[in-house]
Amino acid sequence: MPETVKPDEKAEEGAPAPPQHRNIVLTGFGGLKMLKVQRRASNAPGPGEVSIRVKACGLNFVDLMVRQGVLDSPPKTPLVMGFECAGEVGDHVMAFTDYGAWGEVVVAPASLVFKMPSNMSYAEGAALPMNYLTAQLCRTVEDVTLYGTASAHKHEVVKANLTSVIDRSADYLHEIRKLSPEGVDIVLDCMCGEDTNKGISLLKPMGKYVLYGSSNIVTGETKSFFSFAKSWWQVDKVSPIKLYDENKTISGLQLRHLAFQQGQTAYIRSAMNRLLQLYTQGKIKPVVDSTWAFEDTQQSTDEAAPQEATAENKPEAEENKDASAVNGQ
Repeated sequence: MPETVKPDEKAEEGAPAPPQHRNIVLTGFGGLKMLKVQRRASNAPGPGEVSIRVKACGLNFVDLMVRQGVLDSPPKTPLVMGFECAGEVGDHVMAFTDYGAWGEVVVAPASLVFKMPSNMSYAEGAALPMNYLTAQLCRTVEDVTLYGTASAHKHEVVKANLTSVIDRSADYLHEIRKLSPEGVDIVLDCMCGEDTNKGISLLKPMGKYVLYGSSNIVTGETKSFFSFAKSWWQVDKVSPIKLYDENKTISGLQLRHLAFQQGQTAYIRSAMNRLLQLYTQGKIKPVVDSTWAFEDTQQSTDEAAPQEATAENKPEAEENKDASAVNGQ
């Protein structure tokens, strides 16, 4: 029988304990009380990974969905929250992660770590990757008409990036049709539910609808099965024949799946490099709503409740230029 070798207990006793750092941990699905600041041992980076000393983390609407457990494939708890951060690893960098970004030290895949421009703050670095208003990117394309909806208290923040801003509580279909009777070229929707059908109805022939979120299913602090069912029920079944007859296109964008399940890091790096170039040129600047300490995370997530949608027209002469409009926080 082979001999069983036991670890050297004395050496183990004398070995230094791995360093511990603060993290924001989701202890279970539910309300704000499920978020706790805890100290955990930091993981060592593996092959193709880097360890980042974090200075700022990004808060997105998807984080609220994670907390409530309303994602299609919710993670197991407890887990460290967050998908983006900015900090130091020699250089000043920003990074995407598949969870785990809300910590003082974060391990991220090197392929999704980006060097920050020298004049970019950590808060901007954490705001740019996922929580960036694509409306600002659209403004870099000449002659784009951009319509957006937002809650009244957010109009001052977003109006500089829009041709027209419409109150979220108004009949925005009617208002946009008055401004653009022929319809719009692109609709980007992060709400889903009844807004999906409204968005598709606004499209011109050859128009494109893109879904990139489903915030309508989050209506309170905790998961609502009624809101979930209502959002699902309000989306009409899509008929390929109807799309064919009306010359319309529908699609989706799930950035986390694109990065971590479908392996499209080259595509993401290309897009991020373009954004960083635009930032360096002074053409875009991330909008940071507010900053919070780790200990105030419950309050910060309570206040993150985006309710916007946008649509845009691109001129016929500019059809070779990319343009987009997005509803963001």
